[in-house]
Amino acid sequence: MTHDTALRTRYGETDQMGIIYHPNYYIYFEIGRTEFLREKGGMSYKDMEEAGVMLPIVETHCKYRVPAKYDDELVVRTMVKNMTAARITFSYQLIRATDGVLLAEGETTSAFTNKEGRPINLKKKYPDIYDRLFNFISY
Repeated sequence: MTHDTALRTRYGETDQMGIIYHPNYYIYFEIGRTEFLREKGGMSYKDMEEAGVMLPIVETHCKYRVPAKYDDELVVRTMVKNMTAARITFSYQLIRATDGVLLAEGETTSAFTNKEGRPINLKKKYPDIYDRLFNFISY
């Protein structure tokens, strides 16, 4: 199951060449991930943190295909690619809304930890959260 989040690039996100500076793609992925959790999972990052679940990023990847530019309307397509009791991997497609061109693809993997940063088994400790997220895995 996917979730689409619309956004528009801002002037301050561009580099000297007039294209979106590459680290900003990870911010777009974060926006997509946050909205996926809120809309599909029925909880925000804040809700998860208040419950004692943290999601530190442990791995990232991005394949840049076509550069985004200032004032582009984008769609961040987000899905859960894989999930275990210890980790969750989200995948992303960044698409230019005006013509449907795929600009970038990426993934982020987060570990499930407690507030002290220690790994937790989400399935055992928070089965309701685990079940909610597990239902959205895209194969």
